[in-house]
Amino acid sequence: MAGNKNKTVVVGMSGGVDSSVAAYLLKEQGYHVIGATMQIWQQEDRCSIEKEGGCCGWSAVEDARRVAHMLDIPYYVMNFRDEFQEKVIDYFVEEYRLGRTPNPCIACNRYVKWESLLHRSMEIGADYIATGHYARIVQCPNGRYAIAPSVTAQKDQSYALYNLTQHQLAHTLMPVGDYTKPQVREIAAKIGLEVANKPDSQEICFVPDQDYAGFIARETGEKELPGNFVAADGRVLGQHKGISHYTVGQRKGLNLAMGHPVFVTQIRPETREVVIGEAEDVFTDRLTADHINYMAADRFEEGQEVTAKIRYSHAGAKCVIERCRDDEVTVHFLEPVRAVTPGQAVVFYEDGVVLGGGTIC
Repeated sequence: MAGNKNKTVVVGMSGGVDSSVAAYLLKEQGYHVIGATMQIWQQEDRCSIEKEGGCCGWSAVEDARRVAHMLDIPYYVMNFRDEFQEKVIDYFVEEYRLGRTPNPCIACNRYVKWESLLHRSMEIGADYIATGHYARIVQCPNGRYAIAPSVTAQKDQSYALYNLTQHQLAHTLMPVGDYTKPQVREIAAKIGLEVANKPDSQEICFVPDQDYAGFIARETGEKELPGNFVAADGRVLGQHKGISHYTVGQRKGLNLAMGHPVFVTQIRPETREVVIGEAEDVFTDRLTADHINYMAADRFEEGQEVTAKIRYSHAGAKCVIERCRDDEVTVHFLEPVRAVTPGQAVVFYEDGVVLGGGTIC
């Protein structure tokens, strides 16, 4: 602890219980702690979030400010509106227009919560940044830093952090990764934090009504065009509302009278077609990913057997790396997996740490 007294850490405070407890734990460990909330909205009325809700409204700022006051730490609001617009919102809109399903939280983590916050924090003399994510940072025998899952599988957030760089990891602390959610709430209650029982934020913070198509239309000023539902052989089955309403593996909301459940198996943006198939058509034993970020290792080995997660809620599945180039990897799953979705991340784990990951093609 004594060695921490000369170290400064900026804690990204969302107004929630996790980041609030992270700030408390780091102060108890002897760090000089500064609280900071990232202001990311162009104008507040674009995101009407209740006090008990998300992480980006002014209510979150006020919650974080009260926590910082109680912990007796300096507190600032930092403006990252331009970065959030470019790296998160613009990316989100463009991916849906390309018929892909983006993961804005991963983009926000890499480019806003880490890249922008770390740069700003080091400019003011900080040694580290910290967040309330449920994950841990470890240093591997080869000297590289990696993300390891938290102690609780129910709240593990390692999947969404696969894209962090070695520089970012070397200057990051994640103190709540060693605790379960009930333990974190218990700590908050014990020290009298008002946010001890604040519910977790849900879904995508900048689309609180979950109307992605409506959000995209407002951002672009363009009304989305409808198109055809088609079978794999090209037969027209009906008309859809626009490709941004759909994602691979989707069953609900198709409004197709087929007499049995059917699923989205592919989206073709160039023709505005949404391909419909049977349940078995949603399974595959292969995928290709690009934009690879290497974490625990500086490369993958062909023939290497690893565990892969293809979405945040996926339990993980065994696979073998068949081919690997600098920025592309092809893998074969030992058993077929459901709804491999272009635009989402595939994250590889080995020996209990994140080996790396990429974006599903």
